[in-house]
Amino acid sequence: MDIQSVMTPNPTCCSTEATLREVARMMLDCDCGQIPVVDQQRRPLGVITDRDIAVRAVAQGVDPSTAKAGDFMSAPASTVSLKSDLDEVVEMMESQQIRRVVVVAEDGTVAGIVAQADIALAGRGRRTAEVVEQVSQRGSH
Repeated sequence: MDIQSVMTPNPTCCSTEATLREVARMMLDCDCGQIPVVDQQRRPLGVITDRDIAVRAVAQGVDPSTAKAGDFMSAPASTVSLKSDLDEVVEMMESQQIRRVVVVAEDGTVAGIVAQADIALAGRGRRTAEVVEQVSQRGSH
């Protein structure tokens, strides 16, 4: 199965200068838990997750209205090519214990995101269970 059939295309992205409050608002508006952090050409520099905001920033007393995404993002972003197949994505998620992967076009710009839920919705029952098991092991992100 090809990645384009399961990914969320054209995800909302932010710059390193976006405040954590702005990023959290983007997550609320888009009903997502991860935003790619990109450069001016929309190439991924990293990702910021709801967990990065809550645990790495807010729980530590950081002001989300002034703190920047670039200071709390996870970098580099784990990426796969738009030409990748779903099995490659699943293997990456399992080996890196991550729940989401940024998909990049040939020019290196963000084209989409594949999440665990996308794999489940694609009807990959056994593979979904394997991904969840591997990603959820102690010490995962």
